[in-house]
Amino acid sequence: MTISINQISSGMGLRINGDIFLVVEYNHVKPGKGSAFVRVKLKSVKTQQVIERTFKTADKLEDVPLEERKLQNLYQTGETYHFMDLTSYEETTVPKDVIGDGVRFLQDNLEVTGLFHGHEILKVELPTFIEAEITHTEPGFKGDSTGSVTKPATIDTGATIQVPIFINIGDRVKIDTRTGSYVERVKQ
Repeated sequence: MTISINQISSGMGLRINGDIFLVVEYNHVKPGKGSAFVRVKLKSVKTQQVIERTFKTADKLEDVPLEERKLQNLYQTGETYHFMDLTSYEETTVPKDVIGDGVRFLQDNLEVTGLFHGHEILKVELPTFIEAEITHTEPGFKGDSTGSVTKPATIDTGATIQVPIFINIGDRVKIDTRTGSYVERVKQ
């Protein structure tokens, strides 16, 4: 469906040169001389690259209806991940490249958000924070809780993160999935 520049809003999807972009922010400009235009900041759904474009009044844009759905991680077979749609209870298969780097923190039964165009899944967003158990790390030292010295630790998903020296095997930690960094130890 084609739309005019007056119908642009944040969060909507647009198809530009065959790729799907999300409108991050937009600004309608009506200069004193000449015709109105809109400056749009767009984020690619596939590459996460942010670009800026300017559209004139005469430009027609292709609207891409996008839908967010809650999904639950079920299991993995090779390079494919299987999720259950928590609304329809249907199983959805997702290639590893759609999940991207977040696959390191994908736990069993983890609830994620899937961005769909029709029946095609475009993107999987993990929660900002997850709690994970430390499965392997070198022993820590009692009393050292400054948090400035770190060591590598493996979590229950198999990913390796940097944790403070006082964290031990069996501890539960909170992790920021956007950066892969340790946030805090979780009380059990």
